[in-house]
Amino acid sequence: MATYKGIKGFSIQNLSADPSNLIEGEMWYNSTSGVWKESTLTTTGAWASSNNMNTARQQLAGAGTQTATLAFGGDVPPTTGATELYNGTSWTSNPTGLNTARYTLAGCGTQTSALAFGGNIPPTTGVTEEYNGSSWTSNPTGLNTARRTLAGCGTQTAALGFGGFTNPTSPSRTGATEEYDGSSWTSNPTGLNTVRGFLAGAGTQTAGLAMGGYAAPGYVASTEEYDGSTWTSVNSMNTVRAYQAGAGTQTAALTFGGDLPGLTAATEQYDGTNWTTVASLGTAKYLLGGTGNSTFGLAFGGGTPASIAATEEWTGAGAPLTVTITAS
Repeated sequence: MATYKGIKGFSIQNLSADPSNLIEGEMWYNSTSGVWKESTLTTTGAWASSNNMNTARQQLAGAGTQTATLAFGGDVPPTTGATELYNGTSWTSNPTGLNTARYTLAGCGTQTSALAFGGNIPPTTGVTEEYNGSSWTSNPTGLNTARRTLAGCGTQTAALGFGGFTNPTSPSRTGATEEYDGSSWTSNPTGLNTVRGFLAGAGTQTAGLAMGGYAAPGYVASTEEYDGSTWTSVNSMNTVRAYQAGAGTQTAALTFGGDLPGLTAATEQYDGTNWTTVASLGTAKYLLGGTGNSTFGLAFGGGTPASIAATEEWTGAGAPLTVTITAS
């Protein structure tokens, strides 16, 4: 009789814990739980609730991945500089928060090398801070255009900041675009085609993505791509919205939550050409934080409209999934 080893050329592994790096079609026996398991790929995307943040807040910023996220700033109220780290399961508060507490700021980078810029103290500020994995350091050179409700993307040494409001109390929108090289910001004379604030961003300094936001005379679904020098308008989102979060790259992005007006849980994926509506968040919310990518995203905080600490994890189609083999 044919055996698994005879067919595949190797025996089924006997493991005390499920492997961390799954390969589609892989099979093993989990000796701890006493069951047979295999790996497959998810066919549809979905959000799942995770542990709450320690500080409920909205209008915050974040950096990192689904299993290594940094959340900072926001409005509880009051305005906070609180910084928390997420490890894929739970949040840990860092006793050292932002030097300048603020909300409606932007952020980018990783959990151990993050950048925070702009926001509202009040007043509107261009303050820039760098995080080294344990504490924040203020850069005496802030944004050239002080603003709030802006978006950002990239890394700590190659960041992109765009859009926002320049006035702390009225919707004085700007399309200003600036690049950060790790020490100072340089203004690009070519700003966004659709001037707006409360937008979301994704990507890198030379391949950025701007989506949605509040423009004249109201909310927009406009999407723009940045090539390192200019913005190009591309296909719009399916849902007109502002105050949402974004994650991912220019060719594989995710946007979720926001206001229509009316709070929404709607989630969309971008493939570099078109937007596709996918599974919604478990809770409709706006002014939330977002990190990760289009396959493994993270949504945290926000308002319903009261500040919340809720965390949700996104697992997109095509992600590896462990299933238990049962006999019938």
